[in-house]
Amino acid sequence: MEKLHLLSGYLLEAAFISYLAGVILFAWAAARRKQRMLWKLAWGITALGWLAQLGFFILRWMYSGHAPVSNLFEFMTFFGMMMVLVLLIVYRFYPYPLFALFALIIAMLIIGCAAMFPQEVAPLVPSLQSHWLYIHVTTAALGEAVLSISFFAGFLYILHETDQTKQHKSVWAIEGLFLVLLSVIGYMVLAFLFRISGYTAAVMTASETVMYQLPPLIVPHDTVTSVLPVQISAAAWMRGENAAQQLNTIIISVIAGIFLYSIISAIFRKRIGAVLQPIVQKLPKEALDDIGYRAVAIGFPIFTLGALIFAMIWAQQAWDRFWGWDPKEVWALVTWLFYAAFLHIRMLKDWQGIRSAWLLVIGFCIIMFNLLAVNLLIVGLHAYA
Repeated sequence: MEKLHLLSGYLLEAAFISYLAGVILFAWAAARRKQRMLWKLAWGITALGWLAQLGFFILRWMYSGHAPVSNLFEFMTFFGMMMVLVLLIVYRFYPYPLFALFALIIAMLIIGCAAMFPQEVAPLVPSLQSHWLYIHVTTAALGEAVLSISFFAGFLYILHETDQTKQHKSVWAIEGLFLVLLSVIGYMVLAFLFRISGYTAAVMTASETVMYQLPPLIVPHDTVTSVLPVQISAAAWMRGENAAQQLNTIIISVIAGIFLYSIISAIFRKRIGAVLQPIVQKLPKEALDDIGYRAVAIGFPIFTLGALIFAMIWAQQAWDRFWGWDPKEVWALVTWLFYAAFLHIRMLKDWQGIRSAWLLVIGFCIIMFNLLAVNLLIVGLHAYA
């Protein structure tokens, strides 16, 4: 059985390498227009990577005895895999290499971030020992993956249409999104470097010892020892599991993102959006708008089933109530209400183009907040997710 665990890890690494090759090929295809053979090769390599990741998922399931979606590493890995699957399907109808390139990069970042969380296979807590685990979580992840595709289309539409010759809110919002992406990349680079260097820092609190893999700038509010000359205590309301440690990771990631953004801007001597806009304007904006709307129209009912209906059925079985105002439940409802409002406005008010694109970007930010901030910084019944 241990061999299954090792083989699943090798398959995940193979998938990541295939996705990286897919990024290179999609970038090459975007630079060389009308190279259909290159487009097909990029799609094929990415599809092979997805099959390898599917093998990882199946073997880990066989090894653990339950669906591998019970912790943040497993869920984010599965979420990234579903995102790649939806991308492969969408690309058959909208063969735009630049769109596929952007979507695949985001999926890789999500999978890469997942690898930074604990990967040990642990027994399920009693409330998770149900067949509703894979029904609820996998359906919700698939719905979020389809909805995420709308973000890629919306963001590219905004970049396509925004006047980069003037400084206004849209321009700075675009740069802010790039800063977030670079922060994720910066976190992955720093985590890798500190990991291979063997760095750890032990922070003593009143009740336990918290191990940091990055320099502890932010420490729990009840810390009794100092590791660095200057440290900030997290607010007392951050009682989630290792919430101060996670907040510390976010702050260091933002610092790294600012550093990378400054370097890129200095090299090109202009904003990143201004650098990429001439390339993005080769895409038909009508197709981007259509992708964004169709992704929400398909993803919304899937998300409704997985994140609300199936979740409430399982909650009734596990906790004898359909709804309990747990932070995760609340933000799942916020996500649902937001996309319901989007579809309503789109149909009744005919909101197309730039306004629709901005709503799609906001929707993805809500999804990521629910995935990361709610899980890592706020205590609740879903803290294990």
